[in-house]
Amino acid sequence: MRPVSVWQWSPWGLLLCLLCSSCLGSPSPSTDPEKRAGSQGLRFRLAGFPRKPYEGRVEIQRAGEWGTICDDDFTLQAAHVLCRELGFTEATGWTHSAKYGPGTGRIWLDNLSCSGTEQSVTECASRGWGNSDCTHDEDAGVICKDQRLPGFSDSNVIEVEHHLQVEEVRIRPAVGWGRRPLPVTEGLVEVRLPDGWSQVCDKGWSAHNSHVVCGMLGFPSEKRVNAAFYRLLAQRQQHSFGLHGVACMGTEAHLSLCSLEFYRANDTARCPGGGPAVVSCVPGPLYAASSGQKKQQQSKPQGEARVRLKSGAHPGEGRVEVLKASTWGTVCDRKWDLHAASVVCRELGFGSAREALSGARMGQGMGAIHLSEVRCSGQELSLWKCPHKNITAEDCSHSQDAGVRCNLPYTGAETRIRLSGGRSQHEGRVEVQIGGPGPLRWGLICGDDWGTLEAMVACRQLGLGYANHGLQETWYWDSGNITEVVMSGVRCTGTELSLDQCAHHGTHTTCKRTGTRFTAGVICSETASDLLLHSALVQETAYIEDRPLHMLYCAAEENCLASSARSANWPYGHRRLLRFSSQIHNLGRADFRPKAGRHSWVWHECHGHYHSMDIFTHYDILTPNGTKVAEGHKASFCLEDTECQEDVSKRYECANFGEQGITVGCWDLYRHDIDCQWIDITDVKPGNYILQVVINPNFEVAESDFTNNAMKCNCKYDGHRIWVHNCHIGDAFSEEANRRFERYPGQTSNQII
Repeated sequence: MRPVSVWQWSPWGLLLCLLCSSCLGSPSPSTDPEKRAGSQGLRFRLAGFPRKPYEGRVEIQRAGEWGTICDDDFTLQAAHVLCRELGFTEATGWTHSAKYGPGTGRIWLDNLSCSGTEQSVTECASRGWGNSDCTHDEDAGVICKDQRLPGFSDSNVIEVEHHLQVEEVRIRPAVGWGRRPLPVTEGLVEVRLPDGWSQVCDKGWSAHNSHVVCGMLGFPSEKRVNAAFYRLLAQRQQHSFGLHGVACMGTEAHLSLCSLEFYRANDTARCPGGGPAVVSCVPGPLYAASSGQKKQQQSKPQGEARVRLKSGAHPGEGRVEVLKASTWGTVCDRKWDLHAASVVCRELGFGSAREALSGARMGQGMGAIHLSEVRCSGQELSLWKCPHKNITAEDCSHSQDAGVRCNLPYTGAETRIRLSGGRSQHEGRVEVQIGGPGPLRWGLICGDDWGTLEAMVACRQLGLGYANHGLQETWYWDSGNITEVVMSGVRCTGTELSLDQCAHHGTHTTCKRTGTRFTAGVICSETASDLLLHSALVQETAYIEDRPLHMLYCAAEENCLASSARSANWPYGHRRLLRFSSQIHNLGRADFRPKAGRHSWVWHECHGHYHSMDIFTHYDILTPNGTKVAEGHKASFCLEDTECQEDVSKRYECANFGEQGITVGCWDLYRHDIDCQWIDITDVKPGNYILQVVINPNFEVAESDFTNNAMKCNCKYDGHRIWVHNCHIGDAFSEEANRRFERYPGQTSNQII
């Protein structure tokens, strides 16, 4: 393949030639010597593995030498330009931290900055050719749309790598293939090569190799196998070896990244004196395959986890949060790579990392950022064992929150559920497969009490992300020939991996409303909103007001006062109100929209506004034992974007019957001085209490995370004044800190101290 001018052969250059009458040959050379040198001999290719033909590590040949691009400041716009250089129409994504393996040679470009409209990468700003402070652990990659530019010829630009690749790995049970319960944890290691599945020769096979294979298949660790049994079994079976000489360090995310050798087609003696490689993997707590393993894991003393994942659409993915000084916080994505991500995944009971995510791809956190520049070798048992930098306020922002996608064991759960009748694969009537006496059969789910939490589990089991809606009536979706209701009384907490883990009636179904029209349905989505209350503002703005009754007629009409107000001597007297402001942020990846459309909003004449949600927030005063002594609620009479982050534009405004909602990156402010923004504490006796605010309490609108919808404060009331302190989001503290919060001095007797 000879070097060819990008201008001469690129279809974008040809298109410009057609549009410009003065362009009759090669374009005039650039006056910029650096740009001219780059554009007169560049070749591009996709490299690395595992990958598909339209993705990979970007490599550029300049002056006869191949090199890579550093991921610093790399964006989707740069990926668009590079994909067009590679002959694809556009980019659908990009990768960092050498996802496709580290390259070799020069790092040609660093701090690459493109607008996305450039015809050549030479038109983008950078530090200059060959000027970089990166290592190959920071090589950038692209994921292009699998669609070629018209008239593009592969041989002009892309150099195809002619070598074998390990495309996929699996464990095949040595006995009972097809009858073993899932997930399969022990058996022969098989790799898929272009000509089919093959075994791996076990000569030189090590625990490090097993560690890598188990991690790829979703298991955090491995254990020793009965080598004598498998060696005896191997003598009675025929094997097809395709791989040998595997030597892993144990930190690789994929077997392809290990040193290995493929057998040639003419190799007649394969694996002499050896047998097929065998592994035995240990599943994490969520995937323990047998009761014995579960008991064994439960018998070990378990402290509170110091790492967790939040806001992921699928199991084993999410924003990484760590526990420090009893408070949860996020991790900055600087230096974040597959090694660090794999440590997190294995610590949480999953396999190695499939992706290390940067740029708050799993939504932005709120509160502290605890760690930055985490550098793991991949062998650490906890993220806290990795060298890291303690964060300072100016170091990082939540737009740089790190995330992960982990490898998961194959359980086959998605084969036991399906959707029918919908307009797309993301919606439809839910059908589940049940066993029992006789053959397996498909059936429907009774729609009684089916809601958002149940729909979340169904969408998760289907692998379709979050639930937009859980529907109790599906008459508009044809169920075909499936009419039997086989499951009823389904009640989920929202965290289950499949519907069969939720509580339900069992084999005897009971449905209040019969018929296929009253069966359960879902609409799933890959993104969801995530509402979070600004707890510090509640603490800063709380105060008591004695408000005359003659000013509370509209509030009484909307049930914003305690029940004792009905027997008050209207319009004389007053009610004592605990007032505060609430600022509700949407930190998810989709706008928060009311469940009901504008056609069904309710007009309230007294206040002169529409309610898009009857109950948007609950306000409660609780005793230390959880007894409710006062309550309030707020209808969403105006869900709008009050303020937004710098780079986000407002989309929702209530004026003139406008659309209501909260945009991602914006917040809705309910000021302390508006009606119903209070709790009526007229009947509350002096004492120590807990102030609790819960957003979206009835789960009317789907969110990526409901655990952060509650906010709690310690509250001390002496009959005349009130002190509100220690306000925090419900899941922001450690378990021990939460226990201390609920036992602070004076609460045991509920008397003022």
